[in-house]
Amino acid sequence: MSFEISKFAYLFDPYDQLVKEADEAFQRIKKEYPDLVKCKIHCSDCCYAIFGIFLIEALFLKYDFERLDKKEKEKALLRAREADAQLRKVQERLRQFQDDPYMINYVLAKERVRCPLLSEKNECILYPYRPIMCRVYGIPILIRGSVRVCYRSGFEKGKVYTTYNLDKTYRELYSITKEMLNVAGVKEKEERASLMISVSKAITTPFEKLVRGEVLEDTCEERQCDRQE
Repeated sequence: MSFEISKFAYLFDPYDQLVKEADEAFQRIKKEYPDLVKCKIHCSDCCYAIFGIFLIEALFLKYDFERLDKKEKEKALLRAREADAQLRKVQERLRQFQDDPYMINYVLAKERVRCPLLSEKNECILYPYRPIMCRVYGIPILIRGSVRVCYRSGFEKGKVYTTYNLDKTYRELYSITKEMLNVAGVKEKEERASLMISVSKAITTPFEKLVRGEVLEDTCEERQCDRQE
């Protein structure tokens, strides 16, 4: 890879810390509610959910994706093209509900788009390096001020449970992303730091464009990126 990623490498440390905290939170909540967390091997519901990742997450994911063997990458890139085609159709549907947050959430909750990292064996080819949302999907999360849970879990709406604060994590991801954009010499740091893109865009966009937030097609705003019941 000719791209000079070394000057951004120091940003992986604070990102790794957020990943560690997310994993620890998942294990704590799973231990507290062992019968309610239903995550298990080959349960791939979250792998079909529509959600976006911050540019720093995309850079991290892209870095490890490029280290896969050629055949594995080629298969994933084919799946990415299929996912992009589906996402474009979803974006078209969402345009008619621009001023209706309820319908936007409804559409996103119903749509199913296979993650390009999900293999034929129903396994994530980058599981150790998966985004934070993938790590906490099966537990109650606080996002945009509301608690959400995976519909396959045993958690019931209206009851109070220990919750992972994804809003707080998103604020920290925003800050790390803004620093990345600053290092890349981007002037519109505040605006681009809030961009969230699909996994398919993360693995197909060149490094030099990722670090500058130059991902225009199928980019989603934060409020339109997260699907969870």
